[in-house]
Amino acid sequence: MTCYLMIIVDNNVVTIALPQIQSSLHMSATGLSWVLSSYTLTFGGLLLLGGRAGDVFGRRRVFVTGVVLFTVSSLLGGLATTAWWLLAARAVQGLGAALASPGAMALLMTNFKEGPARNRALAVYSTLAGLGMAIGMILGGLLTEWTSWRWVLFINVPFGAVVAVLTPIYIADPERHRGRIDIIGALTGTAAIAALVYGFIRASEVGWGDALTLTAFAAAVVLLAVFLLVQRRVPHPTVPLQLFADRNRAAGYATVLLAMACLFGVLFFISQFLQNILGYSALQAGLAFLPMAVGMFGMSRFTPRLLPRVGALRLILIGLAVVAGGAGWLSQLDEHTAYAPGLLVPMLMLGVGIGTFLMPLTALILGGVAPRDSGAAAGTMQTMQQVGGSLGLAILVTVYGTTLRLGGAQTPSLIAHAMGNAFIAATVSVVLALVLVAIVIRPNRPRA
Repeated sequence: MTCYLMIIVDNNVVTIALPQIQSSLHMSATGLSWVLSSYTLTFGGLLLLGGRAGDVFGRRRVFVTGVVLFTVSSLLGGLATTAWWLLAARAVQGLGAALASPGAMALLMTNFKEGPARNRALAVYSTLAGLGMAIGMILGGLLTEWTSWRWVLFINVPFGAVVAVLTPIYIADPERHRGRIDIIGALTGTAAIAALVYGFIRASEVGWGDALTLTAFAAAVVLLAVFLLVQRRVPHPTVPLQLFADRNRAAGYATVLLAMACLFGVLFFISQFLQNILGYSALQAGLAFLPMAVGMFGMSRFTPRLLPRVGALRLILIGLAVVAGGAGWLSQLDEHTAYAPGLLVPMLMLGVGIGTFLMPLTALILGGVAPRDSGAAAGTMQTMQQVGGSLGLAILVTVYGTTLRLGGAQTPSLIAHAMGNAFIAATVSVVLALVLVAIVIRPNRPRA
């Protein structure tokens, strides 16, 4: 739980510091998205490898290795003097998180039996997302305003060191499972997503007809085809395809991917709108996200009580509908939008919506998974979160960057209009998730 909280806090701390990072390292508006994407790409792309590595080599050992990598790379990232240095450190951070995060989820799944006990544990786990967002945003504002953006990375070092030291003392290592690591599958899958994200971001800067843009998209298609072919043929695939045999689980994975595209965009663009358009300080911007975090935290605590009465499917539909409403509200953004109600209400809606659908969706995805595949199942779910965020952010940045490129001089009015267009794309993503759930997912029948 502590590791998961550290990872959640880190991503949100960095989000608040983005305007200061852009100024310090002289990054473009669209290039700035790589500060998040370089982390989420390796995190999401290698989560599957991390989950399977934990199953084979021991979840505790792989977990500690990931925490150490995350901690060291945080230190190096805080010392960065160039954009490439920072992006490389963020990529290694993602690798560390990919090794540590599935182990945290798998240890939770193997220590709680399916049913009320596991639901309560998942509720606490989901609650940490809201708590981590609140802590991350406020801490990011404090550190950035009172010290430097570098401390949003340095802060991970003491926490990571404590987790790495205490884990072997207090956490028992579950039984290992024989098998091999599908390195080719993990690398081709990660490279495919990276090429796709690069293609979108480059298209926003130079246009869709650029040769390198088209090459990136073509490479993504080829690498994805190779990844799927490898998964079908290797004896121990990174992604066990039987995980997708269940229609509810397969639709759940797709829903996570589509929903996270919206959330990452909100964090990325609203942080910059608050500081660059409304003139908020870093601390004020961090506090401005508090209603969203409180909404997510509160509903994550309340949802387990509703689950037996309302049912998972209805909660997922209600939560996604509220998120779609909040994203649609944000699509009306302009330079005259005030924090209240123009940002306050939709961010509160987003927090409540995410807190409503995330826990039942997680329980639906991970329910009924064999213990030997628990690491891969958890890794696949978190992969969809990170990959969905990466791809979604790339698409939203493409919409944003294209609007700026075609609009001429980058006035506050044009920047706000470009952000509004990006939120239209975010709304479409959530609506697609809502339709998918309504059509595909069926309520689980009660067990005899």
